[in-house]
Amino acid sequence: MMDAPLSWRDDGKTWPNREYSQFIKVGRTRWHVQKAGGGPNAILLHGTGSATHTWKGLLPLLRDRMTVIALDLPGHGFTSSSPSHQMSLPAMARSVSQLLQKLDVSDGVVVGHSAGAAIAAQMAKDGTTGVAGIVSINGAMLPLNNLPGLIFSPLAKLLAMSRIVPWLFSLRAADRTVVERLLRQTGSQIDRESMDLYVRLARNPGHVGGALNMMANWDLQPLKVSLPALEPSILFLVGDRDKTVPPSYSESASKRAPNSHVKVIAKTGHLTHEEEPASVASEVFWFAEQIGALEAVKEPERSAIS
Repeated sequence: MMDAPLSWRDDGKTWPNREYSQFIKVGRTRWHVQKAGGGPNAILLHGTGSATHTWKGLLPLLRDRMTVIALDLPGHGFTSSSPSHQMSLPAMARSVSQLLQKLDVSDGVVVGHSAGAAIAAQMAKDGTTGVAGIVSINGAMLPLNNLPGLIFSPLAKLLAMSRIVPWLFSLRAADRTVVERLLRQTGSQIDRESMDLYVRLARNPGHVGGALNMMANWDLQPLKVSLPALEPSILFLVGDRDKTVPPSYSESASKRAPNSHVKVIAKTGHLTHEEEPASVASEVFWFAEQIGALEAVKEPERSAIS
């Protein structure tokens, strides 16, 4: 099938953190979920065109103090695709909330990368899941008027309607240099294993179709309007070399969101969490402690020297 997701039997053999993977059916969607650790919940939402592999370095760090729940969004990775009308921002936020309800997850800190941050904000707006706080990693919460933002346009809708376009793109992605060039344009430098995984995703027509379908059905304008009314605190983590969602966008979003602030992680691009997972983990822990979602680690008492 042209719109089939990755094969767990074949592609899943070497998938990062596969020991934490499970498949859960909610309605017509078969979700790929990775759950690990213990303690307060950290819900990880990847961006458009990505999958759970993007957390391969961050998940093992967060699981030491939190229950990590990472998932492939509909039409991405190993999660089955959804009809076009279920790929809008509000619909995807509802789908994620329904999955969390199935997992008996009622609240948590939501860590969203790029478009995943927008889903986190939409979930907070809707109130369908208790969002204790949001960590936005180079979040795409505002309409983009630069080149990457043009993807969210009628052209994307037209491309998504054609079943041949994902197939053609995946054929082109057979040339590894195409994917490498696209990733370099994000401003990030990632390791070879991560690059191999992105190449694998780009060569799968089902995954490419899911990403196109998602982009074609999104409208960030309503979210932009609602940001001033969001109640949860938001930590905007920004890669100063991000060429996909420029740092200025996170700064603008932070000015609109009342309970928020920005932290820059130097010398990273759009994939900040892949380049500096330890730095991102430290910020997530700090933020969770600040909002009372995670108990602070007490420094060991030093015995007096006589």
